Amino acid sequence: MPNITVNLPQNSYKIAISPGSLAQLGSQMKQLAIGDKVLVISNPEIFNHYGETCLKSLELAGFETCTHLIPAGEEYKTPQSIQQVYDTALANHLERSSTFVALGGGVIGDMTGFAAATWLRGVNFVQVPTSLLAIVDASVGGKTGVNHPQGKNLIGAFYQPKLVAIDPTLLQTLPPREFRAGMAEVIKYGIIWDEDLFTKLENCDRLDSLEYLSDELLEIIITRSCQAKAEVVSQDEKEAGLRAILNYGHTIGHAVESLTNYQQFVHGEAVAIGMVAAGKIAVEMGLWTEEKAKRQDALIAKTGLPTDIPSELAMEDILSTIKSDKKVKAGKVRFILPTTIGEVIISDQVTPEIITSALK
Repeated sequence: MPNITVNLPQNSYKIAISPGSLAQLGSQMKQLAIGDKVLVISNPEIFNHYGETCLKSLELAGFETCTHLIPAGEEYKTPQSIQQVYDTALANHLERSSTFVALGGGVIGDMTGFAAATWLRGVNFVQVPTSLLAIVDASVGGKTGVNHPQGKNLIGAFYQPKLVAIDPTLLQTLPPREFRAGMAEVIKYGIIWDEDLFTKLENCDRLDSLEYLSDELLEIIITRSCQAKAEVVSQDEKEAGLRAILNYGHTIGHAVESLTNYQQFVHGEAVAIGMVAAGKIAVEMGLWTEEKAKRQDALIAKTGLPTDIPSELAMEDILSTIKSDKKVKAGKVRFILPTTIGEVIISDQVTPEIITSALK
């Protein structure tokens, strides 16, 4: 699989994609000319699968390692968890030349990046994503953060990794639900950027489990998604404009996650619901056709992802939660809305009345 470069004015880095590469992580990191101390941050289940291989690779390359485990789950993505990371970093005398390695999915990556951005005003940071969602989306681009009780990712920083080391074989232990959640972000790239990727997914008989993907299709999914993310981030590192399109499906999706206390849906499931909602809003506003919305919704359904907002969520609560979304600008919520498959626009013209009418 090819390597991809995220080209930035100051902090360019490589997305290295190679099956079996976790065992070479240490040698990959040696090329970065960083300090010898490494803090590996993971969750217990992921660490049980891959921690030994990760640590052995680092230690064979001459790194001095320590670990910090955070329980799995969005409910642990909090400032309190970051405080515990700081405690471990302090106890192990990590320095500004040291490196935090995120071994895990999107939650671990977001938290590790935020801890790295803020410990000693910034230490090195390496992403080793283990879920499909993290591989194709969360590990690339430098968005880091934790949740606030009133909203998702309201506390955070843009902080780019030194390296994203992707080993696709790690997906073999990924639970089916988490695989499907990752497919939501893959479909997102098809809608916002890559019509050909969308069509390739449409032509697959089944997308609800890794076992139905050929090695060739998995490579296409990973490389095309990472390339799309890299191209967008290279043009707009800190979301001054274009990068906002990566939030397609996330406005309603984040509201659904927050209102269900991060207990009912994993992130990709909420994004799937949000994409269906955004499609309905775009149809309501005359931006794209019912036919294209149905194609999107059918593809999402093919992955086994949810498509409906839970009936117990009140519309007024959804509208209220959306107002605290971090994409609000000048008091207006900015929605990402499709105009065709492969293209979207950013609109602040979505009124509560339009949302209510589209989602009724």
